[in-house]
This record gives sequence, structure tokens and C-alpha cells, in this order.
Amino acid sequence: MATTWIVSGDSSRARILQVTGRDRLAEVQDFTNPKGRMDDRELTTDAHPRMRGTNGPGSDRQETGAAEHEVELFAKQIDRFLEKARTEHRYERLFMLAPPKFLGLLRKNLGKDVEKLVHEDFDQDLSWFDARQIDRFLRTTGE
Repeated sequence: MATTWIVSGDSSRARILQVTGRDRLAEVQDFTNPKGRMDDRELTTDAHPRMRGTNGPGSDRQETGAAEHEVELFAKQIDRFLEKARTEHRYERLFMLAPPKFLGLLRKNLGKDVEKLVHEDFDQDLSWFDARQIDRFLRTTGE
């Protein structure tokens, strides 16, 4: 039987769970990102001033804010972990559960070889569910 991992996360917490048997999930890794719940003003000491320019009066700069940057770094951290675990043959099949925006970040940063192992992904925020609730969710979706 193929070793299956489940990634359940959002911008501030992500967990990797392994299917260890029928109705059993074991936590492999727990990642936290306290900065994922902060806004730009909390993360920077000098907020960007509003600029009057090509985008019209009062428009913000078209760059990634500090909060978005922290969330992207968090997604990359998870992706690096998944890549390392893949090269160590720790799993053969992957499920991903995350809110749409964070799921997009995770997918964007996945390496090709890890991407091939993604069996299914769900745009659901279950990051704070316990293992039993996550297992119940996956069973009700047909897995």
C-alpha cells in the first residue's frame, strides 16, 4: 500500500499527516507561522506611503505586501519539506487541503516530482481540525 500524506494548512498553520491505517492519521510535522495572521502594518515599521502615479490617485504600490511575503515564505518552507521527504521516499501519494489562496501558493511552489504525487487537492480550510475530523472529511468526499 502506498504511503499517503495529507497537507492541511492555511497562512498561519500547516500540518502534515500520514495515513497509518484504517481510521488512523499520525502527525508527521506541524508548521506554524504566527506572521501569517498579521497585517502589513504589524510587520513593517515604515508603511509604504500612498503614491500618486500611473495607477491613479491614491493607488497603492503594485508590489507584494509584507504579510503576503511572509505567507509565501511559509508556503515555500512547506514545499521544501515535501521535496526533501519525497527524495527520502517518505510518501508516495499526497492530498492537499487549504483555502484557495494558500492552496494556490502551495501548488505554485511545488516541484514537478512532488506535483506528480498529488492525488487530489481541496480548497477547504481544515488546518485547525484534528486528525479524526480531517479523516472524516476525506471519507465524505469519496476517498
